[in-house]
Amino acid sequence: MILKVHREDATSTKVSRLENMHIAYFPEMVLFLQDLKIPDPEDASTGKIIVTYQGPDDDQSRNIEISVLPETSSLDVIEVTMHRSPTKAYDMGAQYNQWFSECFGYEVLLAYLGENLRPVLGNLSPNAANGQTAKSSSWFTGITDNLPLLGSSKEEREGITFADVAPFLVITEESIAEVSTRLPDDEEVDITKFRPNIVLSGSTTAYDEDFWGGIRIRDDIDLVLTQNCARCKSLNIDYATGKPGIGETGTILKKLMKDRRVDPGMKYSPVFGRYGFLTKEAEGRTIAIGDEVTVTKRNSERTRFDWPGLNN
Repeated sequence: MILKVHREDATSTKVSRLENMHIAYFPEMVLFLQDLKIPDPEDASTGKIIVTYQGPDDDQSRNIEISVLPETSSLDVIEVTMHRSPTKAYDMGAQYNQWFSECFGYEVLLAYLGENLRPVLGNLSPNAANGQTAKSSSWFTGITDNLPLLGSSKEEREGITFADVAPFLVITEESIAEVSTRLPDDEEVDITKFRPNIVLSGSTTAYDEDFWGGIRIRDDIDLVLTQNCARCKSLNIDYATGKPGIGETGTILKKLMKDRRVDPGMKYSPVFGRYGFLTKEAEGRTIAIGDEVTVTKRNSERTRFDWPGLNN
């Protein structure tokens, strides 16, 4: 996660606060692309995240490699609160902070979550969505599963990483296609703006996923879909310039406002896509393009989003 560093004054060495950076407020973040170098199955530390920055006025891109499992023994521990969900993290240090700061043009800090997790608030977790008390960290994924929490225990709470409010976001091509009909004939919506990590095709209608409560990939991977995703002005960002878009593509949020404000918990925001959580039994398994997906649970009505501080 990237944090903007605020100091008491221009000459001060003392940090007054660290500000969470989100695309809606820092659109230049879209100019950073990530690629994953898959680690050796026997040694996860060989994996790398390759971050590439391509500024709109730069002739050449620049990149940096970051280990997926960096050594943390010498790193400073910091406090991070994202959407009122607090956790501890590691300051990755001068090498990475300087690189990102040079790209942004102002001072930032790269935070690594490590073995820590953020609590899932409101009714986003599967247990809460099912009317149960959140009681164990059964819904977070792979790499952190067997590691102890910093200053806490895994049994105390369900947890997520620096993902917004859930680890998975499921959308359909049919819904994306419907959004494109709201643009001029020669334009299509950029699916990247919706930031899904699972895209499905074959839905009977656009937005049918509003009512899905669960999906199964192949016959061995289950995801619990708990709430719809409310959208913000990040949909209007031009990913080529890192600035608010111009023309019709810069008004996608407004276009969805007309008829997609269908969640009573987010009545002033349009919704698109479903938040999901992996079941414990499916952790460590892989999915691939072309895998068959079935809807395992269908709700009779749309769910109502509830996360302290995010409702409107």
